[in-house]
Amino acid sequence: MEALLEQIESPSHLRKLSRESLKGLATELRSRLIETVSQTGGHFSSNLGTVELTIALHYVFNTPEDRIIWDVGHQTYSHKILTGRNARMGTIRQQGGLSGFPRREESVYDAFGTAHSSTSISAALGMAAAAQLSGSQRKAVAIIGDGALTAGMAYEALNNAGASTCDVLVILNDNDMSISPPVGALNQYLAELMSGRFYAEAKKLGSEVLRNAPPLFALARHIEKQTQTLIQSNTIFEKLGFTYTGPIDGHDVNGLVEALEKLSKAKGPQFLHVVTRKGQGYEKAEIDPVTYHGPGKFNPSVGVVPSASTKTTFTQVFGQWLCDMAAKDPRLVGITPAMREGSGMVEFSQRFPNRYHDVGIAEQHAVTFAAGLACEGFKPVVAIYSTFLQRAYDQLIHDVALQNLPVVFALDRAGLVGADGPTHAGMYDIAFTRCIPNMSVACPADENECRQLLSTAYAQDHAVTVRYPRGAGVGTPLQKDLTPLPFGKAELVRQGESLAILCFGPLLHEALKVAPSLNATVVNMRWAKPLDLQMLREIAQSHDRLVTLEDGTRSGGAGSAVLEALQEMQISKQVLVVGFEDEFTEHGDPALLMQQYGLTAIGIQKSIEARWPVAQPSSNLRRVV
Repeated sequence: MEALLEQIESPSHLRKLSRESLKGLATELRSRLIETVSQTGGHFSSNLGTVELTIALHYVFNTPEDRIIWDVGHQTYSHKILTGRNARMGTIRQQGGLSGFPRREESVYDAFGTAHSSTSISAALGMAAAAQLSGSQRKAVAIIGDGALTAGMAYEALNNAGASTCDVLVILNDNDMSISPPVGALNQYLAELMSGRFYAEAKKLGSEVLRNAPPLFALARHIEKQTQTLIQSNTIFEKLGFTYTGPIDGHDVNGLVEALEKLSKAKGPQFLHVVTRKGQGYEKAEIDPVTYHGPGKFNPSVGVVPSASTKTTFTQVFGQWLCDMAAKDPRLVGITPAMREGSGMVEFSQRFPNRYHDVGIAEQHAVTFAAGLACEGFKPVVAIYSTFLQRAYDQLIHDVALQNLPVVFALDRAGLVGADGPTHAGMYDIAFTRCIPNMSVACPADENECRQLLSTAYAQDHAVTVRYPRGAGVGTPLQKDLTPLPFGKAELVRQGESLAILCFGPLLHEALKVAPSLNATVVNMRWAKPLDLQMLREIAQSHDRLVTLEDGTRSGGAGSAVLEALQEMQISKQVLVVGFEDEFTEHGDPALLMQQYGLTAIGIQKSIEARWPVAQPSSNLRRVV
């Protein structure tokens, strides 16, 4: 007998199946997810938790005409499988393969590109308003997790949607989890709202016990409806103008279909509360959804095995520095927007619980919260991914920089991020932070320098960002103390002749590989702002050609800062700016992508020789290792 999943090339095929077969399809789909992600790596526990919900959505709604918008989008692997991409799942997050998130250019079923959280309700409301304006009957559905509801943008959208007359359905996927454990009053509220899983399990158990006694079952159903009505009238979602339904069991596929069919016919803003479990169907992920949130390749029968790598990652360097500095200075307060594990703050949260704050997926709040602490004499350190700091740009300018407050921003995942792709790319922060008054930008080249520059940043009386990449560096031994480096000072690393390479960040080591064949001077600039103008002047006056090198965008980045400074100093030199071009980077293996974008030693040499062909014969390319 042909497997159910093999019969589905699009949701139209899914809708031809009987309801009785949907549970079997869910089993097959979950097995396919385990098979695929174990071979490619990627988001895992979140996808296992939305199998039944995905099936029910495509079974009930007429996709792609009806719009389904997945918040964050890292739980859409089942959606991809059911929408004609099953055969390509082995390429997910690989270079040239499927994206790990919804992308409009990838499929007509991806109604909206998502990867940052809390955007789905706004987008769905916009689509619902468009349908209303055009007289269309198509539906708009947003699926948002409980963690994503901690962001202000979600509340802004709920407030707007609840007051509208648009036919929009918001589905809360309540799995008691984002990436890190849930935080905040909203999480407590959802836990109390019909007790989430307790209600669903109690309802299921009650149904099984009472179904053989029809009069009692009917009485229980009546009491249940009356209780639900009483509680629903007091939910925050009802107060915002939604018709609230739930909570219901998110792993009962037929129950989901029944609820969605009713809601698909309802008018006005609707809210469905669905309770799911991260990692559902794979015991190891159920027990430890954090480890299995985004694992690399693993053997399903064994599970995720801790990495045997002996290299220290930049994230680990930050985490240890944070603990060491906190032990030394009681004014230090650590803040993260729901990225405790990803930002390396687990040990800090355990050792200094009173000075640790996970504010949820609320980057704007995190930055202004830090500003408030700084006003009162504390020294806040905000651990945040480069891509997520973009979401708090107004707060960065208005609440921190304008008031000249000493906040340290530890920017993890700066530069190329690899498999997460363009939505998580961290190459814009130099450009968007260096233009802000009262802010400095540090670019450590290795792990030990990262530790030192964090200490330097912490010692300042104004805001400083310290940007560092994902993963490990070159293996530089770490010093034990907290001695800072001189503020705003560069380092001459190699003396050459007429060509100088000015390096901002970890690409220093690629420059050192190519420097001997070019007889180039190499400078570790360390700071994109302030630039070491004395060093820059000396290098510019003693060299004919300058190259700037950064793992950030060329537009407005560190290279641009050098050009501006040379102009101010009225020094005219030939300058080659090497970095990421004015385009979005794709997802894939970081090493291969760095080659593609010309940011390896051989790529850097090719760029230099293309600019100044006489300077170095192309035969020297073979000398680069």
